[in-house]
Amino acid sequence: MSLPSAKEKWFARLHHALRDGTFVKLTLSGHRGSDEGLRNVFARRIELQGEPHLSLVHRYATREVTKNFPLVTACALLAPLAGEQFRHAHLFTTQKTLELDCREGRPPRLVESKPVHQSAPSTEHDQARPRLIASDRPWLQALGVTTAEGKVAKGMEAKFRQINKFVEILDSLLPKGPGRQGDPPSSPPTDAPGSESPAASCRLVDMGCGKGYLTFAAYDWLRRHRSADATVSGFEARRELVEFCNRVAAQHHCDGLGFHAGDIATASHDQVDTLVALHACDTATDDAIARGIDAGASLIIVSPCCHKELRPQLVPPPALAGALRHGILRDRHAEFVTDALRAALLEWAGYETKVFEFIATEHTAKNLMISATKRVVPGNRDAAAIRVRELAALYGIRSQQLAASLHFPLAGPKGDPS
Repeated sequence: MSLPSAKEKWFARLHHALRDGTFVKLTLSGHRGSDEGLRNVFARRIELQGEPHLSLVHRYATREVTKNFPLVTACALLAPLAGEQFRHAHLFTTQKTLELDCREGRPPRLVESKPVHQSAPSTEHDQARPRLIASDRPWLQALGVTTAEGKVAKGMEAKFRQINKFVEILDSLLPKGPGRQGDPPSSPPTDAPGSESPAASCRLVDMGCGKGYLTFAAYDWLRRHRSADATVSGFEARRELVEFCNRVAAQHHCDGLGFHAGDIATASHDQVDTLVALHACDTATDDAIARGIDAGASLIIVSPCCHKELRPQLVPPPALAGALRHGILRDRHAEFVTDALRAALLEWAGYETKVFEFIATEHTAKNLMISATKRVVPGNRDAAAIRVRELAALYGIRSQQLAASLHFPLAGPKGDPS
């Protein structure tokens, strides 16, 4: 009978620590697998519905993906990672630290050292964490997101995370400026264009705002962290929601926050600094982008939904024709082409664009977001126009709502894409 390997010993210690309550955390580092961009995997123990789980965080260069699994499932998922896709696996317990060292050119070995942590951390899943919008804000209760005690209501956890993620993104994209005296400063900017500007934008319009979750959040955050006279307007086609949101705003003395009946294509508004349209269906997203450009908005943020317009027009390049005969792949490719065209048209219109994941896919499949920051110095419009037309020509796109609104011909003279 052969002796257990270093990896088998490491996993035996992991199982033992999970059983006897001495487990603190584990980390995998030194990635050498095929998952491009993956840097680390972290695991901590949590309790979900009274059952022990491991929360696995896959950290990539630009994002994190967190998923929770029962202990047996999590250990099975970790087995092909530790020592194979990662050179180093550290197991931290209250008794010792165990490193599985699997560097190239030497046999795997197990290295023991003194414990870093003297006690196991809390296993509560919803541990308190700083939020830009705290759960005790009174308007959250009025909208049904939280209870009278200031706790997130059952079934509204994803919505609360979405609210805070939206404000976090807004915080990173708006130019930095002084907030209200006595308020904590907003978090430092990421790599958002224009982040060195001295003043923050204070006139925000939310198109297709629905029940106003994100509209109230934007107003709350702007008033407390950017400007005491910030104004926020929400436009929504359903009059009953407009009336409801205006009642809530009045009840909570939200001066400068108002809701108006109207659809995106026809809604009228004054000057706009920031225009937001999240999950506007199909070409309504294009209408919102066009309204933002026409209004001279310095920042446009959209999260597209229901990409229907371009699918019937899509003529895939020969190399993709076989793959795109499958309906689901054709749908997803139509989404890609639609949003790529939107980003390219925004570049042509004088904006710096970013396309990124808004919120994790387990909360909503419609998680792509496009942000556009108006350039101080205009870019090369001719080069941008060529990029738009080449993309449209590649897929046989003859018409598109945003291009039509901007009076941008997708084909040059006599059909020449350049």
